[in-house]
Amino acid sequence: MTMLNKDMTLCISLSARPSNNGTRFHNFLYEALGLNWIYKAFAPADLAQAIAGVRGLGIRGCAISMPYKEDVIALVDRMDPSATAIDSVNTIVNDDGVLTAYNTDYSAIAQLIERGGLDAASSVLLRGSGGMAKATAAAFRDAGFTDVTVIARNEQNGQALAALYGFGWTADAAGETADIVVNVTPIGMAGGADEHALSFTEEQIAAASVVFDVVALPTETPLIRAGRAAGKTVITGAEVATLQALEQFVLYTGIRPSAEQVRAAEDFMRAQ
Repeated sequence: MTMLNKDMTLCISLSARPSNNGTRFHNFLYEALGLNWIYKAFAPADLAQAIAGVRGLGIRGCAISMPYKEDVIALVDRMDPSATAIDSVNTIVNDDGVLTAYNTDYSAIAQLIERGGLDAASSVLLRGSGGMAKATAAAFRDAGFTDVTVIARNEQNGQALAALYGFGWTADAAGETADIVVNVTPIGMAGGADEHALSFTEEQIAAASVVFDVVALPTETPLIRAGRAAGKTVITGAEVATLQALEQFVLYTGIRPSAEQVRAAEDFMRAQ
C-alpha cells in the first residue's frame, strides 16, 4: 500500500453531499497502477475559495457534482468543447495553474443509451433542469430522441432546457406516462430530505419499459428498487458514475486502465 508522502499528486471532488464512490474508484486504480496519487472528497463551504485552492495548491484534478456544475464555469480559465456544448462542468484539470473544464457526464449517458439499446422512437420523461440534466438531455437528443418532456418546477430553467434541445416542458407530470423515465434530481439521494422519496409515481413506473436514475448514492435508489420490483429494465447512477469517473481518471493521469482493472475498481466502489 502506498504511504502518504509529500510528493503525492492530489485529486479531489466537490459536492454538496459527497460520497465515497469516486474516492474508492480512483484510489483503487492509483494503487493498481502503482501511481503516487491520492483522491479525496470535499463538501465546500465556499465554491470560489475551493477552486482557488485547486489552483493555489496545485491540485491536479477536481470532479464537480451537484449543485456546482454551472456555478463553477465563471471560476475556470478554459472550457473544453465537451463542457461548452452544454454549459455544464463535471471535471477540472489543473495544468500549472491553468484550469480547464470538461464534461464527462455526457459521454457516460450516451454510452448507457447505446449499451442499453434504447429505442429513439420511445417517449421520455426527464425530471430535472440543472447541469446534469443538460448533459442527459443532450445525450438523448444526440441519440435521436425527439419525444422528450422535461419536468421541472422552476419554470425558467425547465423551459430553457427544453427549448435548448427542442423538447417539451411541464412543471408537473402527474398523470403523464412515457416509455422511459429518467431522474436527474437529488430525489432519492442518500442524506437528502427526499432520500426515501420516489421521483416518479408508481403508475409512471408501471407504464415505463426503462427506469433510469442518475443518482449514484445509494446504488439502489427508491426509484431503482421500484423499477426492479416492477420488472423494468433499469439503468443506475452507479453505472453513470463508473463511466464518467473513468474518463476523469484518463484526463487527470493520461492513463487508460484495462477493462479488467476498471471492473475491479467498480466492484470495489460498490462494495462499500
